[in-house]
Amino acid sequence: MIRFSLSRRARRWSIGVAVALVLVLVGGYVLFRIADSRTFQFFGGLTARVETSEKAVALTFDDGPSPAGVKPVLDALAARGVHATFYLIGSELAAHPDLGRAIAAAGHEIGNHTYSHERMVLITPGRAASEIERTDALIRATGYTGEITVRPPNGKKLFALPYYLHEHDRKTITWDVEPNSFPEIDRSAAAIADYTVTHARPGSIVLFHPMYAGREQTREAIGPAIDRLRALGYRFVTVSQLLALRGKG
Repeated sequence: MIRFSLSRRARRWSIGVAVALVLVLVGGYVLFRIADSRTFQFFGGLTARVETSEKAVALTFDDGPSPAGVKPVLDALAARGVHATFYLIGSELAAHPDLGRAIAAAGHEIGNHTYSHERMVLITPGRAASEIERTDALIRATGYTGEITVRPPNGKKLFALPYYLHEHDRKTITWDVEPNSFPEIDRSAAAIADYTVTHARPGSIVLFHPMYAGREQTREAIGPAIDRLRALGYRFVTVSQLLALRGKG
């Protein structure tokens, strides 16, 4: 009788442990998917694309500012009369304040891409505040005076950063078109432009990573992508301008 009781207790314990492990694994997977989501976060608003029938898209550029990327991108935009949104890294902006001033002087929108560009998932509330506020101060030092929206590095966030942004009435911006995420597309300027043109829709937020020396193909794709989208009737706006079109058209 004692052996039977101990055996039954052991089986119950084993089942309990197994169930707990499954719940932990499932919960971890769910949190991982939420942290990586482009369309959902626990607190505040998040925009990957604006619902509108107007043929308007926002071009956005992540990272930097870097010497290899800023001038070619600004030249391509200026040649076509396009204003875009640059999500800049605070530490890079501190290293190259002149490049940040050049972006602001050209009339582009500047967004906050955090100070360190590390994944904003398992961080403290204090770290979230520091990442945003230090970068905000550097953005204002460029002379930019418009709204500063926020894009988490790699789009990853979980609790602390969304909560901070929600409490401070700040907008989180992700994207719905990102050609650089596919290695077979990323290696070719023609493929990057093709992907952008075929996937953009009214209200799309397009993400390019053109800043660093190895991103020459992305830089070369920007002009052709703009030209082809414009030929299809699209116009180009900043993220803040695109948000103002929500529900219009």
